[in-house]
Amino acid sequence: MRLPQILGRLAALLAAALLSSCGIRLPIQTKGAPSNSPPQTRVEARDPDVLVWLTADKYHTGMTFPYDWLLESGFVPPAGIGSARYVTMSWGNRDAYSEQGIDTKWKLFRVLFTPTASVMEVIPSNWNVAEVLPHQRIYRKLVPRDSGPALAKFLNECCATGPDGKPIVLCASSWGKGVQLQSRHSYYIPRVCNIWTLQTIECLGGDIRPWFALTADGLIRQAEKPPNNFEQIWPGGGIPPKLE
Repeated sequence: MRLPQILGRLAALLAAALLSSCGIRLPIQTKGAPSNSPPQTRVEARDPDVLVWLTADKYHTGMTFPYDWLLESGFVPPAGIGSARYVTMSWGNRDAYSEQGIDTKWKLFRVLFTPTASVMEVIPSNWNVAEVLPHQRIYRKLVPRDSGPALAKFLNECCATGPDGKPIVLCASSWGKGVQLQSRHSYYIPRVCNIWTLQTIECLGGDIRPWFALTADGLIRQAEKPPNNFEQIWPGGGIPPKLE
């Protein structure tokens, strides 16, 4: 097959994905989805809401969650995490998360025009979020504690699992002391990292239009508005504040 024919077929596949209402999302129901995860452990005197964080650099977004909340909500933890106050999570193309990055024209071509392997990164921490990620823009919001099972279900379904039922760990995280998990879903444009973040926000009761959330700035603009109402606590850069 000649190169023009190959490019034509790739363009047709990309157009089909663009025209599909579901092709932009990871194929996991998140908006208004009931949870199939085990019910949360009933603990007396727990607040009805929990604090979560949305983080962003120029291109990429992620989320930070209280780790004990994820576990009690049914999240299946990967090996190598241990105990932690928080976990910072994101999703994206496997090459982009590697030490080499997208360092060749062939890798760039594949990312732009074909479905590629993806990972979900999980990084534990015990410090305040703004101290761990001082170069990121940071936003926070209180969300209902009972939204945890829907979130845990989504995160579990993002990952390929081994015979033991646990997520498959591919390698160490790109920073911090976390891990990269093999995702069962392909990365391609327009299914980018910010769409994964959008779907986590949907699990928490948010409402964001995906076609206006392909970029970090597009996602943040919607996240700050009702009904999402994320509040910025740190603009990025400099010495981080002492914030919970």
